[in-house]
Amino acid sequence: MKKGMVHVICGPGKGKSASALGYAVMGALAEKKVIVIQYLKGMLEEEGAELLKRLEPEMKVFRFARCHGLFEDLSEEQKAEEVINLKNGFNFARKVMTTGECDVLVLDEVLGLVDKGIIQAEDLVRMLEHRDSEMNVVMSGWVCPEEMKPYVDQISYVDNIKVDNSME
Repeated sequence: MKKGMVHVICGPGKGKSASALGYAVMGALAEKKVIVIQYLKGMLEEEGAELLKRLEPEMKVFRFARCHGLFEDLSEEQKAEEVINLKNGFNFARKVMTTGECDVLVLDEVLGLVDKGIIQAEDLVRMLEHRDSEMNVVMSGWVCPEEMKPYVDQISYVDNIKVDNSME
């Protein structure tokens, strides 16, 4: 990935987060400072948190969720609480992006915040307009909003294709 690229990984298929985390690991292997912020995935279990802690200082992973489980599985009361946490996570990403605290910033499932109405596509556009121009940014989610496309260098579309083995 060239310096200063914005890459979106989107689509209905499985593997978007894995791809985004792959970019993070490749950045760390290239001795870049990497920050990963994950949204809508719930709290990280203790074992996972311990594993990710071992990747520091090259790669730091943040989750602002305080509930266990996926956002869509929460009660309405829990969702309201999580929205506040997710917005705090987005504000943290904005700060990281504008101050240039890292070389690679992965915003895993940030596009889902737009899908769920937690933030607006314009919020992402403003953040990209004010980012450190040397920073590589990777964003994932189901849909890349049209308003963002002029600020994106590369879009990878992930879809699952079922293979029909009966033709063999």
